[in-house]
Amino acid sequence: MNKRVFTTLVMVCLLANTVVSQENLKLMFYNVLNYPLQEPASRIQDLGVIIDDYRPDLFMICELNNEEGADNILNIIQSINSDYQRAVFQLNTSDDNLGDQNDLQNMLFYDVSKFILEDQIIVKSIYRDFNHYILKLRTTNQDTNPVYLDVFICHLKSSSGTVNQQLRLEMINDFENYLETLPSNNNVILAGDFNLYTASEPAFQELIDTTNNITFIDPADKVGSWSNNTNYLEVFTQSTRTANGLGGATGGFDDRFDFILTSENLLTNSDLYYVTDSYQVYGNNNNPNCYNQEINSVDCDGAEFNQTIRDALYTMSDHLPVTIELHTTESLSTNDVVYNNGIKIVGSNVVSEQLQLNIAQSAINNITIYNTLGQKVETYATNHATNVTIDVSRLASGMYYITSSNKHIEPLKFVIQ
Repeated sequence: MNKRVFTTLVMVCLLANTVVSQENLKLMFYNVLNYPLQEPASRIQDLGVIIDDYRPDLFMICELNNEEGADNILNIIQSINSDYQRAVFQLNTSDDNLGDQNDLQNMLFYDVSKFILEDQIIVKSIYRDFNHYILKLRTTNQDTNPVYLDVFICHLKSSSGTVNQQLRLEMINDFENYLETLPSNNNVILAGDFNLYTASEPAFQELIDTTNNITFIDPADKVGSWSNNTNYLEVFTQSTRTANGLGGATGGFDDRFDFILTSENLLTNSDLYYVTDSYQVYGNNNNPNCYNQEINSVDCDGAEFNQTIRDALYTMSDHLPVTIELHTTESLSTNDVVYNNGIKIVGSNVVSEQLQLNIAQSAINNITIYNTLGQKVETYATNHATNVTIDVSRLASGMYYITSSNKHIEPLKFVIQ
């Protein structure tokens, strides 16, 4: 960009009181290891060190135990970036004879100055849910030329052996069946702990099958037999530890279990695309001496990730995060992005028949109620009223969330007794 163009853009931004940019968007996926039930409780401070250093625009996680953990993580991120919010917490629904998996959930955290969360959908599988988050970039022309990103977060069945390989394949088959319902040109990210040992596993081969409606690629371009193969040490993500006591796996640094895959079109798109060579395992210095060692040992030292970062990663989880960047050629606008409490519950949030709301913003057109599974239950028109009374007598007892047509209004919890 030449000096004249740059100066002009700065002047326009100042006059309009609007920040406009074309920029890279930073994505991070992290297996947070049974958070918050796994001790020590101080792990959240280690996560803060990691987030503060990388500053992701989208933060995707698995192994979240409960909503308290989601709130803890949101609080630590908001202390770094106040524009951050999270999706609605959803318990796993894919329980069957394989066992109750409600101790391990996925979650998305996102920067509302750059993304709008349009919807979230549970995709059931034989073992654990895939969580689908439909995001729209907050661009200056989002109404006339919207740019969408479909983000999926997953956690495939763990452990080696043909039985577990087959279970991973069945999970991916369920996922692929859902993808058949989407337009083939959608921008799609699949992030998760895949628990794969080699690219020859049927589950991975299904993901990269070019006959699929949506074909995934490994943006790291490191397709091979990963486990215990130092040729792929650069993409190893587990284990950060050799000693017991902090939970999770031990055994040292020797596996690639965590991935961010992109749909093929994210390599060729003009408005949103993968930034070449941006795939990175955060905390991995690609030091050959790190093989089978602890991530915070001197054997894993390097110029990019210092001792402080690697100490935080060691304590936080037995996995390392994976990061990529996407670039948009559209202009992002952060004008008037304020996340606030525009809706208030009048009186107690424990009700039986009627829920009374005070709405501070006339721009709110409707109120939507979700249950704890993230399923939409009811939508009510507000007619731009300041005080609204909602009949909830038909709803079953339990906890619910209120959201609105204004994506910057913080979701509220209420209980029907």
